[in-house]
Amino acid sequence: MSSDSTYYVPEQSKLPIFASLGLFLTVFGLANWLNGAENGPAILFVGFLVFAFVLWSWFNIVITENLQGLNSTQLKRSYVWGMGWFIFSEVMFFAAFFGALFYVRQLALPWLAGEGSHDTATETLLWPGFVAEWPLMQTPDMAANGENAKVFGPDHSMSFAEASSLWTWLPFWNTVVLLTSSITVHFAHTGLKNNNRKQFHLWLGITVFLGVVFLILQAEEYLHAYNDLGLTLSSGIYGTTFFMLTGFHGAHVTLGTFMLLVMFLRAILKGHFKHDDCFGFEAASWYWHFVDVVWLGLFLFVYILG
Repeated sequence: MSSDSTYYVPEQSKLPIFASLGLFLTVFGLANWLNGAENGPAILFVGFLVFAFVLWSWFNIVITENLQGLNSTQLKRSYVWGMGWFIFSEVMFFAAFFGALFYVRQLALPWLAGEGSHDTATETLLWPGFVAEWPLMQTPDMAANGENAKVFGPDHSMSFAEASSLWTWLPFWNTVVLLTSSITVHFAHTGLKNNNRKQFHLWLGITVFLGVVFLILQAEEYLHAYNDLGLTLSSGIYGTTFFMLTGFHGAHVTLGTFMLLVMFLRAILKGHFKHDDCFGFEAASWYWHFVDVVWLGLFLFVYILG
């Protein structure tokens, strides 16, 4: 099975069927939850458990096959391509949300204010007297109903322009933590390539710790936005774009932190990974660098230019 011309084909498995079921229940439960259904969280939790069990079983099989020497060079190359396409799909995922932010700020708001049209029908019919500005702190409900509006917008935005100082601004510290973690995971990779297990374990553990710190700071930022600023998903287009971009990024950081934690436990408890056989760790580190790059885009377009 070590020949490049021989492609190892695993035995037939029912795991893909259960993976599809788990993903369906997860998405279905989330949709029900967002639409106010009482059973939404329960369905979401069941779907998550099913999918987590599938991943655990599937990865366990793949790891066992690799340790048994069943993975050929060609199969390992397919793993690299598979991870590459997965990250590319994630790039397109976030490109859609960044594209939505660009559309709202550069096109929809000026059009709503009457820019680019030969008459003022758009502004007059949809939102009379609308002034294009970003962040948009007023919702259509507030404009139409004033004090009787059912949905209220935030008192302040999360942009740096409204921060009291750089040193007390949580997004700045989130950036420092995440960029530092990108350096530490590189140090861990360097240690593994140099057969320095101590360096590998140390820096990988620090990376996992920094990932947890980022998530704690993100949760603190959300509490501040919700409780102190009145910023929620219902706070107009600004609240929607803010939480969609930062929320999905936080979900990806959670996944990346969990991936690196699994690699850390495998390295510490099982002694897995060698300098010439460490794709599992390398794939997790690629993913981690990806979420770091996405955060830089968020930091610039959502916080600095927001």
